Amino acid sequence: MNSLVVAKFGGTSVANYQAMQRCANIVNQNTSTRLVVVSASAGVTNALVALSKGALSEQEQQAQLDGIREIQSNILAELASPKKVLKQIDDLLAQLSEIAMSDNLDTNPLLKDELLSFGERMSSVIFAQVLNELGIKAECFDAREVMKTDNRFSQAQPDLVQVKSHVEASLVKKLSETVIVTQGFIGSDDESNTTTLGRGGSDFSAAILAEALAASELHIWTDVSGIFTTDPRITSNARAIPEISFDEAAEMAIFGAKILHPATLIPAIRSGTRVFVGSSREPEKGGTWVLKSPENRPAYRAIALRREQTLLTLKSPNMLLASGFLANVFAVLARHKVSVDLITTSEISVALTIDNPSNSNTKVLSQGLLDELAEMCQVRVEDKLALVAVIGNRLQETHGVSANILSCVEQHNLRMICHGASQHNFCFLIEESLAGSVITRLHKVLFEQQS
Repeated sequence: MNSLVVAKFGGTSVANYQAMQRCANIVNQNTSTRLVVVSASAGVTNALVALSKGALSEQEQQAQLDGIREIQSNILAELASPKKVLKQIDDLLAQLSEIAMSDNLDTNPLLKDELLSFGERMSSVIFAQVLNELGIKAECFDAREVMKTDNRFSQAQPDLVQVKSHVEASLVKKLSETVIVTQGFIGSDDESNTTTLGRGGSDFSAAILAEALAASELHIWTDVSGIFTTDPRITSNARAIPEISFDEAAEMAIFGAKILHPATLIPAIRSGTRVFVGSSREPEKGGTWVLKSPENRPAYRAIALRREQTLLTLKSPNMLLASGFLANVFAVLARHKVSVDLITTSEISVALTIDNPSNSNTKVLSQGLLDELAEMCQVRVEDKLALVAVIGNRLQETHGVSANILSCVEQHNLRMICHGASQHNFCFLIEESLAGSVITRLHKVLFEQQS
């Protein structure tokens, strides 16, 4: 199905009936769009995350459930034939309420993932009906039938072989007959338990399905018209980028750009699927194409920001002229499932950056981890830091890169600098409170003054 397009719509794109109508029109205008992947309607996932923590009073639980019901009911009220899906939504809300009231929800990862799946399951049912009312033959399909994963709840990894096999058996024929609407973010393990791919995993789901279908294009529809040179909320002078390479886009996603989930591009790179990022609010404005070989590859492409970073510094004289110290450190981190982003070393110390989002259900640096590290070295933890990454091409070879970037931060204390491991980035760590002003200055020097 080489001409097939997979379209993914994010939470703001399916936030209400009017937003869903805009998305339905986008699907209607491209007959190659046969598979649609949707997120939960905006606001629903936040409520589900609050419920999943299991620390709410009965009154607080009910308030969150009422908020979810109101979001869905407001959309249903605008449908021409709401009765066709009303029972399905009522049944899903009833199941959700039952799970939310479970006594062991906060300690049961299986129940948490089941609960977190309801947002996508409801939005997909409703969006399929919106398409049908527009005259597009559409059917809601349970992604858990094809998105087979391991049982690492909340961070499940798809089994690519199983996904492809199930897609070929269950989806390919259907797509020739009707538009299929399915859920992002969720899957199921070998025992048919519901799993989730991590917050933001709807993009990843869409990319995995596009790969399994050998789709020609993956369209990511969000609330901004493409990928920008930096976050427009930081500086109004940020510009949309018409084309960007897979490598550059992957660096941006890894280093904090919110437009694409960091894992989204891996399946696209493997399969060569072209990726388009555009605004469902204003599709006429176009967007950004992510390609293997864009025509233009400038030295500076964009500036990414990742907030809520932790700097972990480990110091020990045992490192000096010794082998195996770093191996032991990373063995400890691996046992505690901690992912390291950047690393610098000196003779007797090593510094690591770790993503430490405040909305995470679990503490990244547990006391058990810190105690284990303390047995082999001195441990220092610093929070309230931000990672700034200048993304581009041939940065190792381009004259003046370090001078241009560091001149913008010469008045500030940098906690870490990383340059040389990749030709696509120059990174540094800085106090989080300074990040906005530093990026504004960097953008002016690297993009505005050179235009």
